[in-house]
Amino acid sequence: MTTPIILDCDPGHDDVFAIWLAAAHPQIDLRAITTVGGNGLLEHTTFNARVACTVAGVSGIPIAAGAAHPLAGPLHPADWIHGPNALGGPVLPEPTVPLDDRTAQQLMRDVIDAADEAVTIVATGPLTNVALLLRDAPETVARISRIVWMGGSTSRGNVTPYAEFNAWADPEAIAIVLASGVPFTMVGLNITHQALITAEVRERISATGTRTGAFGRELLEFFCSTYEKAEGMPDGPLHDPITIAMLADPAVATTVLTRLDVELSGTETRGATSVDLLERLDRPHNATVALDLDVPRFWALIEDAVRALA
Repeated sequence: MTTPIILDCDPGHDDVFAIWLAAAHPQIDLRAITTVGGNGLLEHTTFNARVACTVAGVSGIPIAAGAAHPLAGPLHPADWIHGPNALGGPVLPEPTVPLDDRTAQQLMRDVIDAADEAVTIVATGPLTNVALLLRDAPETVARISRIVWMGGSTSRGNVTPYAEFNAWADPEAIAIVLASGVPFTMVGLNITHQALITAEVRERISATGTRTGAFGRELLEFFCSTYEKAEGMPDGPLHDPITIAMLADPAVATTVLTRLDVELSGTETRGATSVDLLERLDRPHNATVALDLDVPRFWALIEDAVRALA
């Protein structure tokens, strides 16, 4: 039994690997890709999603552009990590995969309406598109199986001391999604920083011998170089594909059902995710939070996906 998904993303180096894993894994039925402004401007993240599919020989998956900026305030792209085009490193080919004429929200609605079963939304960028869908098309809520999001953290941030980038970029969107009642899973920095892109990992990706592997190696080398400059991490973390890995192979991560809230104001805390792991707040549980990663199992999934593609 496969899991039908919509992948809402802001490619971004790690989003590319999420696209590849979703396209290649036999347990995942990737029905649409939607893009959002986040790691880069919307024009760049949309172009990069098409590049990711073109390089890997992925076709027949509609790609639509969504929100260019957060619900409140301007977009501040993560160019210090991803470069000015959000996919620094390799020379990007001209994509052969077309862009769908629909908006991201319309494509999401069409996929959800056409499905025989509830659809899972996987979000690896700011939650702007998902929030707009839930706000403007509340009838879709019952047709969404769950939302799995890479963002937030149970502890540290990476753009401010308290806030992770995707959460900081659009905390109002998180609040809308959490209030919707759709089952929600958070895959935060606390688990993604366990997926370190070591030299051995980069060699394994390259050794697949595929065009995807060669392109992926270039992406990973650039990604690690910027992480070393920005955070002193020579082996950067491959955040986003963990969302797909958890759907493809639930044994890849441990989780806990708990209380999740997001800070919408505060000089130091806007965008911080409050995860009540110690059950101190006496509030109803509203989210599943990923905790620990089976690192060898995760990298085997990534390697197998890259090997299976063009």
